[in-house]
This record gives sequence, structure tokens and C-alpha cells, in this order.
Amino acid sequence: MSAVETIKARAPGFTPRVALLLGSGLGGLVEEADAVATIPYAELAGFAQPSVGGHAGRLVLGHVGSTPVAILQGRVHYYESGKADEMAPAIRALAELGCETLVQTNAAGSLRLDMPPGSMMVITDHINFTGANPLFGVRDKPFVDMVDAYDPVLVRRLLEIGRGVNIRCHDGVYIWFCGPSFETPAEIRAAVTLGASAVGMSTAPETILARHAGLKVAAVSLMTNYAAGLVPGALGHDHTIAVASAASGDLRRLLRAFLETYG
Repeated sequence: MSAVETIKARAPGFTPRVALLLGSGLGGLVEEADAVATIPYAELAGFAQPSVGGHAGRLVLGHVGSTPVAILQGRVHYYESGKADEMAPAIRALAELGCETLVQTNAAGSLRLDMPPGSMMVITDHINFTGANPLFGVRDKPFVDMVDAYDPVLVRRLLEIGRGVNIRCHDGVYIWFCGPSFETPAEIRAAVTLGASAVGMSTAPETILARHAGLKVAAVSLMTNYAAGLVPGALGHDHTIAVASAASGDLRRLLRAFLETYG
């Protein structure tokens, strides 16, 4: 049975409009949804099981306000397998189910001193610093236009909603490094020179896959640390999870307001 068939069997008649992909330590956002079905990735053909802490590996179907949503509670990263297209089956299945928009969250490192840990940044564009692409080998129209990959209308709505609920949201460019090692100070200096404001190990490949599937994309980064070399101190994944979990309250409010008013 295909993933789409399994989802339809578990949630008959349910058609999600928005897919929400939750990043490291941000799985608690699923509590904002009035769930109608929860399906482990292991029961969905083609869905890869995350191996990193902070990624539960479940698909939750439900409503936030009146908006039907499909929440991907965790993602598989490029560094887990060396494959950039691990999330392709999940994203394509959600597009086939009827989703029109993919909203992503991630935990990221800040490249700006005015954007400290706990800050949020709406992504306006990304830089792929890995050299990998999830469309390698794809025969069906792989030459995807990436202008306005992060939908400008959705970007403006997120920023406006942030102001409306008294949450300061920065905006800027996200740069994708493959990981799993954290970036060196020299790499961070290069990223700043290239015009990036935040750095992470996800999101860009899912955006490419979503655009290939015809989905609009919006994404929000939660800063969990300053990137290497900006301030003294060591980096670690446990710290990322802890800060993301502690600071996720504002992100939950932002996304709830966005989904409740989704047109």
C-alpha cells in the first residue's frame, strides 16, 4: 500500500491544505493541532525514519483553526545517509493528497549579533553550500525555477502576523551546510560574506523538492546559538535541542496565527 493510500485509509475524507515540517526540538508544535490521525513514518511507504534526537518521525493530520494540516514531526537530514532526497517521498505524498503550501521550521545558528539565540527569522531565500541537490537523477522536469522559492506573499504574511501578535521576526537568507559537524569559523565568515543571516543543516533540500512538486514554501528559523566564531563557546546538538524547546513558545504562537488565518 502506498503512503497516500495509507493516509487516506487512516483519515478518510481528510484533505490537508498546508504541510508543516518541524525541525530539531520543535516537535511540540504539533500540540497546536486538533488531531484526527497520527501515523508513524514506519507505517508509511517511502517515509524515511529520522535518527537524530528531537525528530519523532510521525505524521499528524488535523486542524489548526479551520485549516486542515499535515504535520511532519521531524525530518531526515542529508548527513544521516548522504542522500539529499530522503524527504522526497513524504513531500510528494503530501502534494498528491492536496497540500498547496509547505511551511518549514528549523533550528539554526545566527550569523548576526542583532539576532541572538531565541530570535526568529523568516527565510527570504537560501544558499546551497553543499553542492548536493535532491533532484540529482530526476528525469521529470528537474530544472526547477528557484526565484521566489520562499513565496513573497507568505513571507510578508508571516512578518505582518509577527508584528500583530507582538513577536519580533527578522528576515534573511539561510545557508545550508551538509553537517553533521558544525561549521568552522572560517566557513561562517565565508557565509556572512555571501550574504547569509542564518546557518543550518536542513530546509534547502525540502524547499527544492517542494517547488518541484508545485508547492508554495514558507520557512521560519529559530536561532538556538550564535554560529562558530561569533562569540566564545562550544557548539553542540544537545544545546540546540534545549534552546529550541525552551524558545518555541513564540514560534507556536506565530504559526498558530498564520494557520488560523490561512486563506
